[in-house]
Amino acid sequence: MELAYYSDFAVRLVNTEQPERGGDGLTSVEAVRDLFGPAQQAARRATDSDVTRLRAVRSRLRAVFEAADGGDEVLAVDLLNALMMEFPVSPQISGHEFRDDDGRPKWHLHIADHAANATAGYTATACMGLAFHLTELGVDRLGICEARPCRNAYLDTSTNRSRRYCSDRCATRANVAAYRARKRLESDRSARTGRTAETAQESSALGDR
Repeated sequence: MELAYYSDFAVRLVNTEQPERGGDGLTSVEAVRDLFGPAQQAARRATDSDVTRLRAVRSRLRAVFEAADGGDEVLAVDLLNALMMEFPVSPQISGHEFRDDDGRPKWHLHIADHAANATAGYTATACMGLAFHLTELGVDRLGICEARPCRNAYLDTSTNRSRRYCSDRCATRANVAAYRARKRLESDRSARTGRTAETAQESSALGDR
């Protein structure tokens, strides 16, 4: 079962929204279908109603990431469990397209697609993948990008649990901003030191008179 892959469904959905920028990429049936990626069969069932339904799920999934990012593991798990209760999955054994050297199927588990609509199918897949990621790697592997105003969700797969940004681009931008802030601070300190020295010299000169 490609659950590690399925976990990206959750990230993909959450990141269709940029809350601090007021942006929303989930505005049409085409946008819903794009979320499914290669799973075109499931995407074909998408309708206008799925735009509204997936937006509601998106808010709930973001709450899972925010709780995990804030260190509230119990809340993150409770929120995700509530979604999985509402959108259950059906496992199914499959051997399609995978053959061993003898031509026999390589049996593996899939998430069967028996959902009533595109939103239910997508959400069940996303939540199961996220649950796998959370239980196998830890709740602290779910994060929110620290590079404001980005706030994208991400899954930390680093060996030392050190990820803080959703992408290299955000990491670079944050590092540049931090560097400039340090330079401004150093410049301010230098200016204050210079002014203090000048004041001291003026006071000394007045005392000599």
